[in-house]
This record gives sequence, structure tokens and C-alpha cells, in this order.
Amino acid sequence: MRLLLLGGTEFVGRAVAEAALERGWEVTVFHRGTHAAPSGARVLHGDRTAEGGLAALAEGEWDAVVDTWSAAPSVVRDSARLLADRVGRYAYVSSRSVYAYPSPAGADESAPLVEGSPDDGERPYPESKRGGELAVLDAFGDRALLIRAGLIVGRYENIGRLPWWLNRIARGGPVLAPGPRELGVQFIDVRDLAEWTLDAVAAGLGGPYDLVGPRGHSTMGELLEACAAVTGSDAELRWTAPEAIAAAGIEPWIPLPFWVPPGELYDTVHGADVSKALAAGLRCRPAAETVADTWAWLRSIGGVAPHRGDRPTVGLDPELEAKALAG
Repeated sequence: MRLLLLGGTEFVGRAVAEAALERGWEVTVFHRGTHAAPSGARVLHGDRTAEGGLAALAEGEWDAVVDTWSAAPSVVRDSARLLADRVGRYAYVSSRSVYAYPSPAGADESAPLVEGSPDDGERPYPESKRGGELAVLDAFGDRALLIRAGLIVGRYENIGRLPWWLNRIARGGPVLAPGPRELGVQFIDVRDLAEWTLDAVAAGLGGPYDLVGPRGHSTMGELLEACAAVTGSDAELRWTAPEAIAAAGIEPWIPLPFWVPPGELYDTVHGADVSKALAAGLRCRPAAETVADTWAWLRSIGGVAPHRGDRPTVGLDPELEAKALAG
């Protein structure tokens, strides 16, 4: 297979590129050149947001392209139109954020969607991803694969969710553990997303697929206890009820990565029905394996994970955590 990665040097794109190279595929990485491309990939440089920035893609044919763009949909539109006659399939890594809020527990690919346009400039994240989907559909039709990912974690994570929990628990001492302990959480190891994506384009799949671990795959307890085990920490996980967390003025999600209390937001974030992807071969490794491998990677780069400048900094302020624990 001849694979073109639009990006391919940071998180999701890098995982896809590495997985394709391991399969012996011919991989071309098109990027701005601010990060090193995976060893073995052919490299093309260009800035998709600049006039003439796609010039390096004016020639060439590929069996598939994988695109992880998450900003202006018009950028996806221009790439898709340029490649439509020279690429077999276009896999766009979208997001479950394209579903209209709130999504009920058990929602699947048939749930209502937000509005979007392939011609939009910068828009809020859900509308940008939906516009990107429409851009790919306009250019590729049934050759478009829409990968509506949930929470993605693992090696190279540049959002900081799992790295924050690992570093916080590694520091030890009392840790505010948002409960209930048995609360299920849905996420996917970036390597599992990458392998499924490659299998899907090789099989000629098209249309939308929700891609995240199945409901019940892991819990907050399993996740944080795995962090404690792999770091060898003496941390004391103090499981705290959602009501007490709210009373302490702590918001869900960004201050406490992965976690949202039971309710409307929880059903939207952690209630996806991924039966379609499972039927199409999705396999998710145990949470403990993802945690262990992420910790090994984090240690290998000095403990400080990279961070995308267009995303908020995650994690709980130490003073607020201490105040809540003293509660």
C-alpha cells in the first residue's frame, strides 16, 4: 500500500505512519517540517494554510491518504479536491464531537450532527470537524472514511491527559481521585486507532465509524490504580464523590482529565456504542498496557509531555486539590 499522511509527525498521524511502516507500506509524510518525520518515510514539505502550500502534492498517486486536520474545514477541502483523482481512499480522523449535544448513552453513528460547511474558516471544534467531514465527502463520496474518534491516549500524546495523571500520581501523597471508582470511561490507545485505520483503508471501508474503546472497557479506578502501579508510587488515591468535587469548585474534564460525573455530559463523552467499529475489527488493548507504555515513553523524554498550543492545559491546581482534600 502507498500511504500519504497529511501531518504524520506528532500524535495520531505519527502513530499511523509508524504502524504503516511496520507493515512494509510505502509511506509519504507531508508536513511543515517543524517535527522530525518517522524514520523510513518519504518526506514532502508544505504549509496547508499558505497560498501555494500544497505545491509538493501536485504530483503523485497513493492508495490512501490519512488526514488528522482539526482546524479550518476549507484546508481539508483544498487537500481533498487536489487529491481526489490520484488517491484511492481518504481517511479523515474526525471526532465524536460532531454529534449534536447532548448525545444519549448508547448513541451510535446515526445520532444527530452539528452543522458545518466545507468552505468554513476557523470554527469551534465540533463544527470544524464536521466541515472537514463534508469536505472529504464532497471530493471522495463513498471512498471517504470518517473516523469519529473519542478520547485518544498513548505514546506521543500532545494534549497531556494521561501524562498529567501519571506525573501527578508519581509525585505521591494524597491524590484527589474523582469517583465513583467504578465509573466507566471510554478512550482508545492511539496505536489501536492506527491499526484499525490501516486495516479499514486496506479493506476499502467507507462512511462514518465511531472509534473509541467499548463501554465497560475500563473504569476510573482501573485507570488510576494502573498509574500507581506502573509508577511505583506511594500515592494514596482518595476517592471523592462528584458532589464533593463540585462543592470544592472543581470542574470536570480539563482539571480532572478523563473524568466527568454521571449525567448528560457523561453520557455524551463516555456512552458511545461502538458496535460498528468492533464488527469491523476494532481491537483495544488493556488499559494497563496503555498506561505502562505511556509511562515508559514519558520517562524516555524526561517526564514532560509535548503540548499543542491550541489546546488548554489540563490538570488540577495543587492548591485547589489540597484544599478539596482537606475539605
